[in-house]
Amino acid sequence: MLLKALRIGLGQLIILIDFLTRPRQLKRSAEAQAQVEREAAGLALYQFHACPFCVKTRRTLHRLNLPLALRDAKNDSSHRQALLEQGGKLQVPCLRIEEQGESRWLYESKAISAYLNERFAAQ
Repeated sequence: MLLKALRIGLGQLIILIDFLTRPRQLKRSAEAQAQVEREAAGLALYQFHACPFCVKTRRTLHRLNLPLALRDAKNDSSHRQALLEQGGKLQVPCLRIEEQGESRWLYESKAISAYLNERFAAQ
């Protein structure tokens, strides 16, 4: 019980620190932002709200000004089940990439951030 309270408290502290130190968003022209939004439509991030690695990944989304669908794999059983059955394991963060009718699941916050930076930072 004490351990659960400590985890919840640390999770809320992580969320607060993220809020207070959030990076500035990348500014794009309206046309470029619309193009990014079209390209990002096939992406979804499966995550837990207070997971430090998920927070790190969401900071990358915020910095790159990417409007990705966030899927709560902790509190939403359908997202949790999709992550387990389609992705292959219950690990967050996980980026589902839908391209040309096929799904690819990318795990690990560093790999996800590298993919997003490579794909969207220059736009």
